Amino acid sequence: MNSRRLIVAGAQMGPTQRADSRARTMARLVALLEAAAAQGAKLVVFPELAFTTFFPRWPMERDAPELVASFEPAMPNPQVQPLFDRARELGIGFYVGYAELTPDGHRFNSAVTVGPDGRILFKYRKVHLPGSDRVKDGQKYQQLEKMYFEYGDLGFPVARGPEAWGRPVLGMLVCNDRRWPEGWRCLGLQGVELVMVGYNSAAYDPNGGEGESAELRTFHSILAAQSNAYMNATWAVAVAKAGDEDGAGLIGGSCIVDPNGVVVAQARTLADEVIIAEVDLDACRQGKEKMFNFAQHRRPQHYRRIVDQVGATPPA
Repeated sequence: MNSRRLIVAGAQMGPTQRADSRARTMARLVALLEAAAAQGAKLVVFPELAFTTFFPRWPMERDAPELVASFEPAMPNPQVQPLFDRARELGIGFYVGYAELTPDGHRFNSAVTVGPDGRILFKYRKVHLPGSDRVKDGQKYQQLEKMYFEYGDLGFPVARGPEAWGRPVLGMLVCNDRRWPEGWRCLGLQGVELVMVGYNSAAYDPNGGEGESAELRTFHSILAAQSNAYMNATWAVAVAKAGDEDGAGLIGGSCIVDPNGVVVAQARTLADEVIIAEVDLDACRQGKEKMFNFAQHRRPQHYRRIVDQVGATPPA
C-alpha cells in the first residue's frame, strides 16, 4: 500500500427507535467501529444524526425535554465519549453526524470529522435543510428540520487529513446536501478528494403524496453520489441510517463511489452493516487534470449571466 491509499468504511446503521437508550445506540456505534477496524479501515463514516432517532419527524415544543436531550451541547461530551475513546485506542478516525446545540443557543444539523488521535479535524453544518418550518395538518409523516435547525453558517469547508491517511483533501455534506450540486462544486473547487456524507432519508415522499417510492428514492440517493463524485473527480462515501423507525421507513443504499462515478462498495441490507473500500486518492488526478480541470475549462463569467437571465422578472 502506498502513502496515497486509504481503507475507508461506511458504517450503515439500522433503525434507532424513539425509545432506544443512548447507551444502546453508543454500543452499536462502537461495535460498527470495531468491525470496520478489524477489516483494516482507518476512516469510518457514520450517518447523519447517528446518536438519536430521526427526531425531526416528531412535532415537539422547542423546550420539550425529549427534543433538548437530542442535541449535543459539546462535541465530544460524556454521552458520546466512548466512541471517541475507542476510536483513539484503535488509531482510527471517523465522520459522525449529530444535532448541535451551541453555547449561545443555536441549533444545527452538524457533522465532524475526527482524526486517529481523537481530535476533531473540522466541522460542517448542514446548509440544504428539507421539509417544513411548521407541522402540516393532515399529513401522515412530518419533516420538521426547518423548525428544529438553523441553516448552516460555515459554508463548505475542506481540511487536510493526517499524514497517515495520505493527506487527503476532505469535505463533508449532510443528507439533503448531496442532492444539490452547489455544495459538491464548492468542495470540488477546493480540490476535494474524499467527500463524506451521512443521511437519514425517508423511504417515502417526505413532502406528502405518493410520487416517490423507496426504490426510486434509493436510486436517486446513489445517483447523486455517483454523478457528483464524477463531476468533481472525488471519492464519495454516502452512509445511511436505514430501516423502520417507529413506523417510518428510511432508505439504505449506503455506498462508496470512486472518482469515475463507479460504485465500488454498497450495503445489501437496511441493518447495521459495514462496507469497505481501498481508496486510491491519486485516482482523482485523471479527472482533476483532464476532463474536470477547472482552471482550464470552467467559464464562470458565463454562468453568472445564465443565473441573471433565469432569475430575471419576465417581460409584461
